[in-house]
Amino acid sequence: MLNLKDVGLRRGRKTLFTNASFQLHAGQRLGLVGANGCGKTSLFSLLLGELEADHGEIGLDHRLRIAHVAQESPSGRRTAIDYVQDGDFELRQAQEMLASAERSGDEQAAHHAFDTLETIGGFSAEARAARLLHGLGFAPQDSARPVDEFSGGWRMRLNLAQALMCRSDLLLLDEPTNHLDLPAILWLERWLRRYEGILIVISHDRDFIDAICTRIAHIEYEQIQVYNGNYSDFESLRSARLAQQQAMHKRQLKEVQHLQSYVDRFRYKASKARQAQSRLKMLERMTLIAPAHVDSPFRFQFLEPERQPLHLAQLENVNAGYDMPVLEDVDLLISAGDRIGLLGVNGAGKSTLVKALADGSTLLSGKRTLARHTRLGYFAQHQLDLLEADQSPADHLRRVEPGIPEPELRRYLGGFGFSGERIFDPIAPFSGGEKARLVLALMIRGRPNLLLLDEPTNHLDLEMRQALSRALVDYSGAIVVISHDRHLLRSVCDDLWVVHDRGVHRFDRDIDEYGAWLREQDEDDPGNGTAPTVGSQAERKQKRREAAEQRRKLKPLTDRVRSIERDMERLRKDVAKLEQVLADNRIYNDEARKEELTGLLQEQAGLRSKLDDFESDWLIASEALEQARSKDADQP
Repeated sequence: MLNLKDVGLRRGRKTLFTNASFQLHAGQRLGLVGANGCGKTSLFSLLLGELEADHGEIGLDHRLRIAHVAQESPSGRRTAIDYVQDGDFELRQAQEMLASAERSGDEQAAHHAFDTLETIGGFSAEARAARLLHGLGFAPQDSARPVDEFSGGWRMRLNLAQALMCRSDLLLLDEPTNHLDLPAILWLERWLRRYEGILIVISHDRDFIDAICTRIAHIEYEQIQVYNGNYSDFESLRSARLAQQQAMHKRQLKEVQHLQSYVDRFRYKASKARQAQSRLKMLERMTLIAPAHVDSPFRFQFLEPERQPLHLAQLENVNAGYDMPVLEDVDLLISAGDRIGLLGVNGAGKSTLVKALADGSTLLSGKRTLARHTRLGYFAQHQLDLLEADQSPADHLRRVEPGIPEPELRRYLGGFGFSGERIFDPIAPFSGGEKARLVLALMIRGRPNLLLLDEPTNHLDLEMRQALSRALVDYSGAIVVISHDRHLLRSVCDDLWVVHDRGVHRFDRDIDEYGAWLREQDEDDPGNGTAPTVGSQAERKQKRREAAEQRRKLKPLTDRVRSIERDMERLRKDVAKLEQVLADNRIYNDEARKEELTGLLQEQAGLRSKLDDFESDWLIASEALEQARSKDADQP
């Protein structure tokens, strides 16, 4: 059992939390959430004995085996599988006892070491380590590679595997999904749900916390409040609590009404496609959880693009990669209103595809075309390193928009969490999350009509992720996004594409079925490696040609649906403006404006009638598109 009683902790002059009290027992899984800098990682340091509490007691049995993920990148010539097995301290002790006994010829000690290895499952330890490596995305041949040969992200996966290898009673995980792709995250969820000890996890991935946690500890206003249930339960409970605070109530209602308008608007667009239905449910859920985030420090929205071309970007017969092709025979057309999420294992070519769209830097052959008025907004992690360390957020924004007035500069950067005089401070000491927020702010200010987002939520905390999801729901341009954040994909994307087998294919299932699809591919692989069976190169090319041909045949129907959607969106804006005028009571009480009122009411009725006609046309066009897709899918 872990027992905190009236625990308080200060760092310097800042109080992180005080009078914290809660208990955890074996089998309980606690999600630790709160704003960056509130004390989550410091609480881990308390439990590890690296910090001492300023007051209170921490009841922790000294016999408990504690495992945590080392934050330092490992190095050395030890093989990956040996490095992972180092996490099992009892295994290494028993192996050392056996080696020592054999060197000294002590048969009794050797017999005792054998018994210990038998008891702790030491003879199957290598197989257990291999399963951990496989689950975290390593190929079978990687087990024998030295640690030094892996990149930084893969070395952090080795640290995670080493922590999981430990047969611990208390497992502390600080942002375990940061260096994982979605397949590895789904595997880790399954592993942690079977963990029998006490688990405490810090994460900004709400779906990950939802899937594994049975309690949530929220650090806020120097207090730790513990809620029963997962993250969704926490949001609901916190929403109810905040709703009782009258000062916030009006703002809550405005937030809910704003999001409800998107639910109502999107309801007509939710066709039979499972991803569309999933997104509708996600939007409905966002209206329920809005009050839980009403006190978020982040308030921003994407600026309306100046132009909206029908077709924005196209790849034709593209081979993409670096020295060798990673993707072959790719045909892809991005049109106005497209909201595409890219799925695929690490190394499949998702970032390669986005770079091909962004600047053509990964094109080896084929054609990339941008419309004349396409304005790209490209976000990738390497852009954080391109920021000028000695420049302030204000300096960076003024480079994008030289004439921006200071009040507008302060208001805009304040929406991204940069307040007061900090907007004039050099960004050198800024955290990764702060730099990511700044890059997003600069990108949005450029008024893009096509967003290419490569893991935009990395380094962002839960509140900023929620704000970004909300802003992207509101965004009127086209989106192509790579993310392991399933909440973001559900909220934002109408279509999912999977980068797989050197090609790009429509994923006709829901995002929640992606894990099952991955397991199906893994079962089809006779080598049980991380990549599915791919077949011959000729078969792959034929499949991609068929997919491209299907897109060409469906293009007139797809364009018709999108054209109607744009007309409906324009009419909805006109109706909203008109209703804002009609909401003014003065127009009804002023005799001199009766004729104006009659005209406005007639215009309102005409617009609503046109909107009804467009919605009928949209239903007919969507049904025709669905039938064409079904017919094409049924053909052998």
